[in-house]
Amino acid sequence: MSDDKVIPSEGRLNIRIHITQLSGERFWEIENPIPSQLHITVNVNLLGVEKRSENTIKAPFVFTVNFTPSIAQINIKGNALALGEIKEIDKIVKDHNEKKTAPTKIIQAITNITIAEAIIISKALGIPPPLPPITPSTTKIQKKSDSRYTA
Repeated sequence: MSDDKVIPSEGRLNIRIHITQLSGERFWEIENPIPSQLHITVNVNLLGVEKRSENTIKAPFVFTVNFTPSIAQINIKGNALALGEIKEIDKIVKDHNEKKTAPTKIIQAITNITIAEAIIISKALGIPPPLPPITPSTTKIQKKSDSRYTA
């Protein structure tokens, strides 16, 4: 499967995410309830940053979602293509090669697209989506001096 999504980014860097492989597998039996204490690990691995032209780079990636206990696994592979000003592209490549740091803008674009795809896969598999749990706010409402308002 090939997917082509464009993520608007700060500055003049345009990033396209091409998904080349999607896979998901449920290991947990359908008749068994999903454990209440579930740890979900999301990982984005940038496999490299390759300059394709003076203003374009390609960054292959692997996105994985693992569950503990091992109820399922989701894998997404693809390429991020970034088009930008020559100076910005050179800086990304230089920073990656010297410091081996992943370009934040590219990682964020990959994460935005792959999380959405992983949510769809998790729904199809009947497993919890790779999202942080929503917890109720612990801030209390201030009581007003007027007795008509209560917290």
